[in-house]
Amino acid sequence: MADSTDSIDSIDPKLVPRAALASGEEIPRIGMGTFGSDKYSPASVAAAVSGALRYGYRLFDCASVYGNEDLIGGVFEDAVQSGLVRREEILVTSKVWNDMHGKGDVLLSLAKTLRDLRLNYVDFYFVHWPFPNYHAPGCDGDTRNPDSKPFSAEHFLDVWGQMERIQKMGLARYIGMSNMTIPKLEAVLPRCAVPPAVIEMELHPSFQQPDLFEYCAGRNIAVIGYCPLGSPNRPDRDKAPGDIVDTELPEVAAVARAHNIHPALVCLKWAVQRGQIPIPFSATEKNYRANLRCVTTDPLSAAEMEALKGADKNCRLVKGQVFLWPGAKGWEDLWDV
Repeated sequence: MADSTDSIDSIDPKLVPRAALASGEEIPRIGMGTFGSDKYSPASVAAAVSGALRYGYRLFDCASVYGNEDLIGGVFEDAVQSGLVRREEILVTSKVWNDMHGKGDVLLSLAKTLRDLRLNYVDFYFVHWPFPNYHAPGCDGDTRNPDSKPFSAEHFLDVWGQMERIQKMGLARYIGMSNMTIPKLEAVLPRCAVPPAVIEMELHPSFQQPDLFEYCAGRNIAVIGYCPLGSPNRPDRDKAPGDIVDTELPEVAAVARAHNIHPALVCLKWAVQRGQIPIPFSATEKNYRANLRCVTTDPLSAAEMEALKGADKNCRLVKGQVFLWPGAKGWEDLWDV
């Protein structure tokens, strides 16, 4: 993904497109993920975050289950103490994992995250999955937990009530949801005292989720899109026959040729111009530099955006089958298909 401007030392964060939250606050329309996909060590992820901070990234998507928040916290602390950035210039997300949905557990989970990240607050805190179905990090795709249960609006609202309390305590500036569907949102949104500021979902050219995306946009909920490049390095448990490689889609390849860029950068330009917030991860400096740089120049045309709209194949890559409960027919049950 390198290009002739690799020698640029940094990108001015002011040049990065911005997305408006319902509060009126504007945040970067691209961030950096920190999920190492079971392939990168915590130290490798933290080193990439350090380089990305210096290059101009200001939004970082973290989670307790990724197992690297303690090392990333050292990067944030060093960046602030050295004067590279002020704390308020960094936007940090994290998430409560499925085994911390019990009464009082959300606060405990966030307390550990804050300790690991060496922060007094996070900017966004998400419910990582909408049910308490636990699996151990690094498990294979055939793993099942006999205690797993289908989605329960009542259970989710209990967790969401804890989320609302941590926001009132000032420990999270905004709260959000992740891996939701329209039926799940319809079941809980009318009963939320505080609506989600952001919802995180899988989004890439072959899986555009237009109905859910428009549902969120119509309610002024910002959207963060994970797997924006089609996640070629995703864990083996998330790979299945028939999965589409986004960078090999003919629509994506044609736009890449027209702009003389790597197809992965087309995916990011498309995401940002569509209105979502992609969070790609790369441990390679030239790649994470190119990922940020590409959204600041040479935008796609309206015709190219329309062509990429036609690349949607409804190909979900993160199917979540490890979260299925006894008696479930298949991964589609998780997503209300």
